Amino acid sequence: MHTVWKGSISFGLVNIPIKLHAATENKDIKLRQIHKECHTPISYQKVCPGCDKEVTNEEIVKAYEYAKNKFVILDEEELEKLKKENEDKAVEIIDFVKLEEIDPIYFERSYFIAPDNGGGKAYSLLRSALEESGKIGVAKIIIRSKEQLAIVRVYKDTLVMETIHFPDEVRNVQEVPNVPAKQEVVKKELETALMLVDQLTTTFEPEKYSDEYRTALMELIEEKKSGESTVTVTEKQPAATSGSNVTDLMSALQASLDKTKKKPATRKKKAPTAKPAISARKNA
Repeated sequence: MHTVWKGSISFGLVNIPIKLHAATENKDIKLRQIHKECHTPISYQKVCPGCDKEVTNEEIVKAYEYAKNKFVILDEEELEKLKKENEDKAVEIIDFVKLEEIDPIYFERSYFIAPDNGGGKAYSLLRSALEESGKIGVAKIIIRSKEQLAIVRVYKDTLVMETIHFPDEVRNVQEVPNVPAKQEVVKKELETALMLVDQLTTTFEPEKYSDEYRTALMELIEEKKSGESTVTVTEKQPAATSGSNVTDLMSALQASLDKTKKKPATRKKKAPTAKPAISARKNA
């Protein structure tokens, strides 16, 4: 399992070296866009509309737009320094709370926590403390240059860290349009609705739910693969570069040597010397 973050987590004076592993994965089926005429995959270029030309990554800097068309340019070294200063800090559990006190709207992404070398005993201690107390830990962590609020809890004998949104990242519910005001409902209608809720009430079993659209899409793709709905694209071979492969590298080196070989010097023709004028008169 790929490690996405490595550091330590502490509560009180107990320090646990840990690794984080992504607990979930996105299984969306990714579809490519290709040219209808020749079936070549479409590529996207970074273009500056002001200069009307394509730009490279080396020509791009980061900036913050504090007003319309007004930017503060941020130097890459400054950003790296800020990132380094924060990433060097260990994750510290600052509070313990009950899980039910946090509304699910705050939850963002889950990570499995694994103990790093020498952290097994302290890991077990924190796991037992959370299980016995029925509490979860609240902590802060820097992941991918962003400070995150997070909670630490036990999930099937494994510690899990779940990043959660800061309060100012959750939009104001008062801004949701067309929400009807509370009003009395007809008693018979409410009783019928509650009866329906009771009939559909069950124990949550995640295994019984599946992505039916993804399954149907994959079946369609497999069906088309076995038919005549596939196309093959012959990609245009890039020009030989120094980093393409060994053969191209040797060809480029040989061509360079051939080009720089000294050509045999060619003698310059001497300018014809003027012949002495012949005297019109013969010596007597």
